[in-house]
Amino acid sequence: MPIAAVLLPAGAGALAFLLRSTPARRALLVLTAVLHTAIVGSWWLARPAPVLGEWIGVDALGLIVITIASVLFLVASIYAVGYLAREGEGVRPDFFERGRLFANEPEAVFIGALLFFLAAMSLTAVAHHFGLVWVAIEATTLTSAPLLYFHRHERSLEATWKYLVIGSVGIAVALLGTFFLAAAALTGGVTGTALVESYTRLAGLLNAGWLKAAFIAFLVGYGTKVGLAPMHTWLPDAHSEAPSVVSALLSGALLNTAFLGILRLLQVMTAAGLGDYARELLLLFGFTSMAVAAAFIVAQRDYKRMLAYSSVEHMGIIATGVAMGGAGVFGAMLHEVNHSVAKALLFLVAGNILGAYQTKEVGDVRGLKRRLPISGALWFAGFLAITGTPPFGAFLSEFTILRAAIEGGRWLVTAWYLGLLGVVFVGMAAVFIGMTQGPSAHPREREAWLAVLPSAVLAVIALTLGVYVPGALAAVAHEAARSIGGA
Repeated sequence: MPIAAVLLPAGAGALAFLLRSTPARRALLVLTAVLHTAIVGSWWLARPAPVLGEWIGVDALGLIVITIASVLFLVASIYAVGYLAREGEGVRPDFFERGRLFANEPEAVFIGALLFFLAAMSLTAVAHHFGLVWVAIEATTLTSAPLLYFHRHERSLEATWKYLVIGSVGIAVALLGTFFLAAAALTGGVTGTALVESYTRLAGLLNAGWLKAAFIAFLVGYGTKVGLAPMHTWLPDAHSEAPSVVSALLSGALLNTAFLGILRLLQVMTAAGLGDYARELLLLFGFTSMAVAAAFIVAQRDYKRMLAYSSVEHMGIIATGVAMGGAGVFGAMLHEVNHSVAKALLFLVAGNILGAYQTKEVGDVRGLKRRLPISGALWFAGFLAITGTPPFGAFLSEFTILRAAIEGGRWLVTAWYLGLLGVVFVGMAAVFIGMTQGPSAHPREREAWLAVLPSAVLAVIALTLGVYVPGALAAVAHEAARSIGGA
């Protein structure tokens, strides 16, 4: 049943705090990730029936989001075993100020928080009650905050507080939107629980004014967690200062779960005949996000912050795809998958680069393909994937969104979209080529398989999705698109 995907990591997270053995905790992390992926994978064969009065269920939108989170968590957990082993051996003591969150075993806190984070993201994906969606998205903030502060230096503290404060303001605005939604129901004579399906079925009775106000609050509130500009300011600090394995999950999985909160209300807006109103707002925030990200990427000299701004850009692309309607929504659903895979790949490789060079400055990293040949190849492959270069999957999804704009006769949107994609490509190419090429002042290093295998798997997935989209994924993406007014 769908609640199993929440209870499994939550129970494992509690157990992680009690285990004394370091190998046992790491084994628990990987085992839980494997079992969670198996549970979610079974839903692609047969979706479980809703439970708890239909508050918990699995639909196409939620299935895409939880599958992304589960697969990335599995890959990240394998990477984390090697990462934690390096940290435990005191690697890079001059770069990281190691500390303890509690009186003992900061690793127990890290693994426990990771598992609770997975539980919170899973709850968001299967929640079908607007109140429960709010609780779940707030839980993702509280469970991920300790992960940002793992290294306990001043920049981590600043990033964590910014994440908590800005995220809390955003979630408060989203709560206000939930109240507006309730007002739309009450003034329209709709009673009963605030289920997505109930409000969608009775959307014609909801008060249009309150419904519009609710969508604005959702877009600003949950959009803060998504990283849509101009509410994105927490994201560059959090993603760049967190451990790379955490950055991969924040960018690849968390942003999708927060965006799901907006899409849930978009289902209601579409059923109420207010889809065009909602999509115009999404287009505004989507293009603003792409423009802001492009400006910062071009001038960026910190490669982890560059990846963070890239996430802002791609959330803008997804919002733009949804705004285009029709095939653009299908492209946006695919882009959620493609962006998540490529961005997780890049953040994991960034962790390898950071470990070898002990710096996040672009200018201090040269000759990557000679010093770390496997990571160097994956780093450049990730660049091609994230910028939508064929034959990687992001090209297909970005082109689908472009095609929807062209077929809709939206030529200004088309020109703006292509222009911003071009600026980002040029800005990122300068960084990636400079880091990868050139002579290296250090000899070639042997790379641990736990450090490169997870990224290699993601690279294969990113490439495969560019030449072949599995029929099951295409079908679910079409179903998800139709539920929010796409085709």
